[in-house]
Amino acid sequence: GAVVLREFLKVKKLKPKKLRGAIQGFGAVGSAMARLLTEEGYSVVALSDSRGAIYDPDGLDVEELMRTQEENGQGSQRPCSLEEASGAKCRVMTNEELLLLDVDVLVPAALENAINAGNAERVRAKVILEMANGPVSAEADAVLVAKGITLLPDILANSGGVVGSYFEWVQGLARFYWEEEEVFSRMEKIMARAFAAAAGEQARGGTWREASYRLAVKRVADAMRLRGWI
Repeated sequence: GAVVLREFLKVKKLKPKKLRGAIQGFGAVGSAMARLLTEEGYSVVALSDSRGAIYDPDGLDVEELMRTQEENGQGSQRPCSLEEASGAKCRVMTNEELLLLDVDVLVPAALENAINAGNAERVRAKVILEMANGPVSAEADAVLVAKGITLLPDILANSGGVVGSYFEWVQGLARFYWEEEEVFSRMEKIMARAFAAAAGEQARGGTWREASYRLAVKRVADAMRLRGWI
């Protein structure tokens, strides 16, 4: 997802250091995105977990929050909440309120249909990067498109997990082990190529979701044709 967003910003000639991001979800996906976006230079102003959200217009200290959660979670069934980890230094809000913040990049990384017909009209983000599966409902998708909000779909943005599974399969078949750096290097190249292919298709018209679907269907059809099935 971080690679897809980076490649998108290159196309739009935008600088990460001038952008503000909000992430719904602070699990395996959301916390990794928060760390990566911070390293890229974004100002992550809002984060949430299952117990609520925190917001600081000047930017959150993601590394400190992760460290505090880990330290307080030792020996317990679950880590402390983001609100507790922040030490009450941030504005506290609900997960729903986070989705409506005026930010450059919104990353729904937790729930399906988090953005739906009931709240889509009030979403103010300029770009939505889908890191959960289906976080934007079909009804909401149409509303966001009408509002001029760019939506980078889950089929593209969070497909890195499938790529990682493919790498595991390849290593298992070959009976060897890649170092972490090699895995990330290979991942970055594949995701950058995936974005470039989607961007080429999107240039023909339609939304990023439509372009990604057209490309996916074409690849399946091409494979079926080569195998003599159609």
